[in-house]
Amino acid sequence: MTAVATARRKQALSRFWAGFRTHRGGVAGLVVLVVAVVLALAAPLFIDETVTSVIQNTGQRWAAPSLAEPFGTDESGRSILLMVWWGSRTSLFIGFLAALLSIVIGLIVGVAAGHFRGWAGGALMRVTDWFLVLPSLVTALVLAAILGGSTFTIIAAIGITTWPSTARLIRAQTLAVEARPYIERSKALGAGHWHITTRHVLPNVAPLLLASTTLEVASAIVTESTLAFLGASSNRTSWGTMLRASYDFGATTQGAWWYILIPGLAILLVVMAFTLVGRALEAVLNPRLRRAA
Repeated sequence: MTAVATARRKQALSRFWAGFRTHRGGVAGLVVLVVAVVLALAAPLFIDETVTSVIQNTGQRWAAPSLAEPFGTDESGRSILLMVWWGSRTSLFIGFLAALLSIVIGLIVGVAAGHFRGWAGGALMRVTDWFLVLPSLVTALVLAAILGGSTFTIIAAIGITTWPSTARLIRAQTLAVEARPYIERSKALGAGHWHITTRHVLPNVAPLLLASTTLEVASAIVTESTLAFLGASSNRTSWGTMLRASYDFGATTQGAWWYILIPGLAILLVVMAFTLVGRALEAVLNPRLRRAA
């Protein structure tokens, strides 16, 4: 049985990859993400946090991009290239963990609301609707201000305010799964709530959840950058704090376009890559989209 299950998993993965690689945008996005993650993980091997220090860096202030400084320098003579490289660790870390927190909350609430009917499911959806109508950015900004500036408070602020859309999506999929005949047979044979949700519901919502996760990471990175620009930062160098610093120190009036452009392009490139991968995953894993294609 183990050999058969392993063979089936390999066949499923090969079919998935065969479908995924037909989407050129998704493959291009995946390449960009792999490069970005590898560079972020490898950053401590080549540089350290001193590249963000205003004391230990004595380069020329507002130096334009050149062979010596490909991305130029900032108001303190720090290399924009090295700061973007080091800041990728914070931006990606917050993006991944905030999306994970959002997905976990949305999964639990969505499956519970779809599985438990009556007052329990209704109460969960009313809470979801209440969070959904709140302006997520303003709510995250207030939470970050109340909880204090740190990496994990920013993650919590983003995760707590972005889960409702995932919950509604998972609830709809849960309702569709539990309307199938084999769920009724499982209940007739005595299957409990835990068996139905873990053995039947979760495997069916997992593909949808995977596609949603990539889009949530992109959204979390944008939200972190926006919060940092508005002043609610994690007190660590990120692409968002670099944009905030470029505004505070008047990069526009100094003509230092590179200080604004480079971090902005980094955010745009990574977010676009996550979006392309998410759309490709959705097209491959969603049977309706496969039939339409």
